[in-house]
Amino acid sequence: MRGNLTSEKGIELRKQRNVDVEPVFGDIKWNHGYARFKLRGKEKVNVEMGLLSIAHNLKKLSLTIN
Repeated sequence: MRGNLTSEKGIELRKQRNVDVEPVFGDIKWNHGYARFKLRGKEKVNVEMGLLSIAHNLKKLSLTIN
């Protein structure tokens, strides 16, 4: 694992993560006021995160259409 993370490709992928993933979670947490999961259990949290993701994607879609 350490070898994968410290390889050239691994470093590039980790740099890209900040660009790809972090803004989405920041938007969900800050703009939607979402701080923690309401449900307990792995399956329920997966469903809750899926619903949050759908809402986020629909918001992005509506902004590009208009």
